[in-house]
Amino acid sequence: MTGLVRRFRALPLRSRLALLVATAVAVAVAGVAVVSWLLTRAQLNDELNNTLKNTSASVGSVQAALSLCARGQSRTEDYPVFAYTQIVAPDDSRCVAPGSTGVKVKPSDIAVAEGLLKNTLHNSVTDNGAPVRVRTERVEFAPGQVVAVSVSRPLGEIETSLNRLALLLSCVAGLGVVGAGVAGLWVARTGLTPVDRLTETVEHVARTEDLTVQIPVEGEDEIARLSRSFNSMTAALASSRDRQARLIADAGHELRTPLTSLRTNIELLVRSEQTGRAIPPADRQALMASVKAQLTELAALIGDLQELSRPDAAQGGPLTVVALHDIVETALRRARLRGPELTFATDLAPWYVRAETAALERALVNVLDNAVKFSPPGGTVEVRLSDGELTVRDHGPGIPADELPHVFERFWRSPSARSLPGSGLGLSIVARTVQQAGGDITLRPAPDGGTSASIRLPGASEPPPSHL
Repeated sequence: MTGLVRRFRALPLRSRLALLVATAVAVAVAGVAVVSWLLTRAQLNDELNNTLKNTSASVGSVQAALSLCARGQSRTEDYPVFAYTQIVAPDDSRCVAPGSTGVKVKPSDIAVAEGLLKNTLHNSVTDNGAPVRVRTERVEFAPGQVVAVSVSRPLGEIETSLNRLALLLSCVAGLGVVGAGVAGLWVARTGLTPVDRLTETVEHVARTEDLTVQIPVEGEDEIARLSRSFNSMTAALASSRDRQARLIADAGHELRTPLTSLRTNIELLVRSEQTGRAIPPADRQALMASVKAQLTELAALIGDLQELSRPDAAQGGPLTVVALHDIVETALRRARLRGPELTFATDLAPWYVRAETAALERALVNVLDNAVKFSPPGGTVEVRLSDGELTVRDHGPGIPADELPHVFERFWRSPSARSLPGSGLGLSIVARTVQQAGGDITLRPAPDGGTSASIRLPGASEPPPSHL
């Protein structure tokens, strides 16, 4: 059995499908044929039994049979009858009616003759060995004279009909199996055509790495769903590969500037040591400060790249209920250190959200850093948290309307900000973190100058009981 299963699994899918269809149809046809034959046999037997019940021996037949018995004769062959008729005596003897064939007496026939049974219905054989159906019952032949009369019908007429039916059903079943095999091959070939196309496409993608190939989708069946899923997968992979290539190109471009500047400064320091020409202390101090700033910028850029390179499912730790107003306060403390000359006007109402604390704090720091970066000296940064909406507004030059759609793109920096420190990744990280927490962020020009950043996060003004 195990060997058959292994050989079956080793067959191509098309052959297995055709074989399964042919087998299923063959079993169904064979089952219908057998059931039809059994039902027909039962129906014919019932009709024969009803015929025997409705057929009674004529008085003439009984008188002739009794007359033959009285003369010591058993039967005569020149008197045709509708059915075989004979009289059964309690002593196992019998009197066969003229034209009838003798039927072997069964114990149930004797029981009827003895008056133990009223009638009986059973199979028997004639003296020639032909099968018959027998019905024996007690019949009152004359007042006070009751005899057991057996009326028999040959079973050959039923067997002939059943044999013909069996032959016919066998032919039909054979044709059904052959037709099922042909239909199975056709179904397998037709049904697996989309699978063949999908296989060819997958092999083409594996061979050429061309993710732009699309499979034609027809209908709404499972194959169509599979084709749509494959097309969506290749489109997503192509988009991911394009983003990866663009990220690598942008990262290389952004890394080139600090690395080039850092290399230049270090070469100046090395040349000074090699030639023995000392750099003036003020210039050397400025040079070291520039190296330190470039290293800091490079470290921040690498950290941002690491943050963006991780998949969404791997971002930070688990989501927990956190106090958004407390995280804003922490971010404000860091922002005040970076802009000590600025004034921060705050109005923070309690609000609790479900987020990852470290990632959310980093996002809020990025938003406040932008406000500090673009605020004029001595300016004011307004921070307000109300009903789950955090608004950070600066009084800087603002963002032109044509640049607003690009502010959340990776490495994008407005022309006015390219001279300022930064990698262009801050707002991309902010948008990603906010979206993971189920919120949204928008930037728009403020009515009287500057830029207003609004972050809305779902939550509640009171912590859940488990957070208390």
